[in-house]
Amino acid sequence: MKFPPRGGRTTIISEIGPAALPPPRTEASLLTALAKAFRWRKQIESGEYVTITELAKAQGVNDSYACRLLRLSLLSPVIVTTILDWRQHPDLTLKQLAQPLPVEWDRQLDAISQFCRP
Repeated sequence: MKFPPRGGRTTIISEIGPAALPPPRTEASLLTALAKAFRWRKQIESGEYVTITELAKAQGVNDSYACRLLRLSLLSPVIVTTILDWRQHPDLTLKQLAQPLPVEWDRQLDAISQFCRP
């Protein structure tokens, strides 16, 4: 038996017979992070918070975390829609998306194409 993590949960996969993989599911932390990123971006753009430092202090997080999360608001709409529609690969994690990605949407898709299904 193997115990690979799938979407934040450990799944038992038997090697005895053919078994279907569990259906992909969106990691709750991924959805929460996307929601926070877009909400925080709107709060900064509306003037509710003047700087990321001010926003981070008000939210009780450090500047680095706030910057990483805000970076998610720059993701390609195709990537965001794929995640919201539960069509991403179950191995796609928030940690991978929080890494610096290219600014151009086409290049973002190329960078994480193995994690997104059409």
